[in-house]
Amino acid sequence: MLRLTKLRKSFGALVAVDDLSLEVRKGEVFGLLGPNGAGKSTTISMCVGLIGPDSGTVELEGFGSPSDASVRRSLGLAPQSLAVYDDLSGEENLRFFAQLYAMHGAKLKERVDRVLELVGLTSKRNDKVKNYSGGMKRRLNLGVAVLHEPPLLLLDEPTAGVDPQSRNNILELVRELARGGTTVVYTTHYMEEASKLCDRVAIMDKGKLLALGTVPELIASHGSMAVVTVTRASGEERVETDNPAAEAARLLSSGDVQNLRVDRPDLETVFLSLTGRSLRD
Repeated sequence: MLRLTKLRKSFGALVAVDDLSLEVRKGEVFGLLGPNGAGKSTTISMCVGLIGPDSGTVELEGFGSPSDASVRRSLGLAPQSLAVYDDLSGEENLRFFAQLYAMHGAKLKERVDRVLELVGLTSKRNDKVKNYSGGMKRRLNLGVAVLHEPPLLLLDEPTAGVDPQSRNNILELVRELARGGTTVVYTTHYMEEASKLCDRVAIMDKGKLLALGTVPELIASHGSMAVVTVTRASGEERVETDNPAAEAARLLSSGDVQNLRVDRPDLETVFLSLTGRSLRD
């Protein structure tokens, strides 16, 4: 559905995206992970035609390059920075953006009503957005992106700073869209979200692709061994093992066990292994 080939983008001396090549399959939820400054948002901006690459290509299968305005009509974008109007109501925002996609009449009303229902804002449709909570604004931001039922949806940190209820609503909406055949590119800092939602995950840092695969594949390739921790009266013992069940049984059979815990590698383990533990600003 989306093909990036040897994509490169620099801002002065800063290389934001460096020789990035990957493909997003039709109908999948594709996770794009990376620390701050990894190049995720720059990549998304090139995918939707907001900025052009210095070299390389972006292609939507069956449509062409997003540098073409007609191709961009096939995209939906929920940017990291909220793109809604505070002095308009939720319904007015959706009606405005729907008209940009040449909707009118019954079709416009049907889509606005449907999207308000999807993002849980029907009861707040007439309230000005400046009076919305952060979570409500995020949900409206996503609603704008799906108004025109695009085959490819790009979500850049769609749950940043939202309450648990709004996060759950957004995740359920992404699942519903994916079940309906929408292809989704999803950037996030939340490893649990990526693990639950994404069919495949790409991890990038400093503009480069570091790893790509399903979560189990990434854990198998880049995760460390499981750690079995046993607590006895004499103290705590930690054992790294690739067979935690057998190791736990061995430790339990030795007696005097007050507590036993098994920590298995997960996507966060892989992420930190590939990108390091140093702080990013």
